[in-house]
Amino acid sequence: MQSGISASQELVSQFNTLLGSRDHFGLVATIANEQLHPLGLLTPSSSGNSFSANVTALLTPKIKPNEALYVILRRYDSAPALVAVTYVPDTAPVRQKMLFAATRLTLVRELGSEHFRETIFATTAAELTPAGFEKHDAHSKLDAPLTEEERTLGEVKRAEQEAGTGTGTREIHLSKSLSMPISEEALSSLKELAPGNGRELVMLKINPTSEVIELVPSSATPSSISELVQTISSSEPRFTFYRYTHQHAGSESSPLLFFYTCPTIAGTKSIKYRMMYPLMKRAVLEIAGREAGLTVDKKFEVEDTDEITEDVVHADLHPQVEQKKAFSRPKRPGR
Repeated sequence: MQSGISASQELVSQFNTLLGSRDHFGLVATIANEQLHPLGLLTPSSSGNSFSANVTALLTPKIKPNEALYVILRRYDSAPALVAVTYVPDTAPVRQKMLFAATRLTLVRELGSEHFRETIFATTAAELTPAGFEKHDAHSKLDAPLTEEERTLGEVKRAEQEAGTGTGTREIHLSKSLSMPISEEALSSLKELAPGNGRELVMLKINPTSEVIELVPSSATPSSISELVQTISSSEPRFTFYRYTHQHAGSESSPLLFFYTCPTIAGTKSIKYRMMYPLMKRAVLEIAGREAGLTVDKKFEVEDTDEITEDVVHADLHPQVEQKKAFSRPKRPGR
């Protein structure tokens, strides 16, 4: 998901100051008036301060439990030396969550992706403490040094991903300021879910690097809810569309069901990207309706796949109608 927001001249100027002087530890930014604006440079009292000491003294006071921020930190001695952090707490306003999540790649792209070694998406203040950064490092160990050829190929691939114009990708414009990149394969598969086309199942995921919606390859053709559950990942989030053909009360129907699952298993990508999926859920449903011509009959949102059962689905599809007894007038006394 990408936005039409751009970097202000003030942000570019302060970023250049950060690049040109090792006297500064980082830069904090926000979104205001449809632009990326700086909130100030982070300057340590001593140039000898460690990264952990600077995080504690300079960054921690800036972090609030209900306000999203962009934080650029000088973390490494060699180029690229910077890390870009997108901090979007659960308690931030909904519109702010959407804008910050949609603009995180724009921030890096406009300031120059060659300056950043990695990007981090955080949802709690604890992730932006020395212990939080250590935990992040443990889960995403740095790759071994690349050869010149590997580095060149990587830059080409990254440029394609960030531009959202790589092979087989389309930009779906949802509004004037928001657009969603989706793979042609995923879009084509959604169209095949139309009644009579024979397709029953489409599972989608979000590429955490490019933020492109991609198709999850699957040859499964589940004929029941229990078989469907076996095909959905129990460790990573998924958007699942299922054409559920079944019998009820002597008649057959094939409603289109949508399942949003986001497991909470510690240490999996579902934790790191749990903010990204709910923000993109509405966009996925809009693409399914507007671009693929689909009408979703029922939507289900759960954390773990074992919450999806046939009883739960049928109770939602075919709610029991309470039978009300007709009011009978009491007999008159003496009769």
